[in-house]
Amino acid sequence: MTFSKSFPKTVKGTVYPQWEEVFLTEEEEKEVEKQAKEENITLMKECLDDAKKIFEEKELKDFQTDLVRVAIALFEKRSSHVVYWKESKCKEKFDRLNK
Repeated sequence: MTFSKSFPKTVKGTVYPQWEEVFLTEEEEKEVEKQAKEENITLMKECLDDAKKIFEEKELKDFQTDLVRVAIALFEKRSSHVVYWKESKCKEKFDRLNK
């Protein structure tokens, strides 16, 4: 089952929008998932580096588990969920179709 998202489309002569559902093709969905995965890996690496810097700046002992916990907390704050990327791709298609 492919990913879909509905968007409101204004209709002349009425105050109520018409909802239009946009579907991603299987290829689009896989590409978005690949991009999200690559971005999340990059973010996790940055978070590990940032956590290490925080430990060094605050002269904290470098306990590996604590470092990883800080990195995970930073990652959770920074990373986007795959659904966000898919919704964004659907919005892009919707805007392109309704120009």
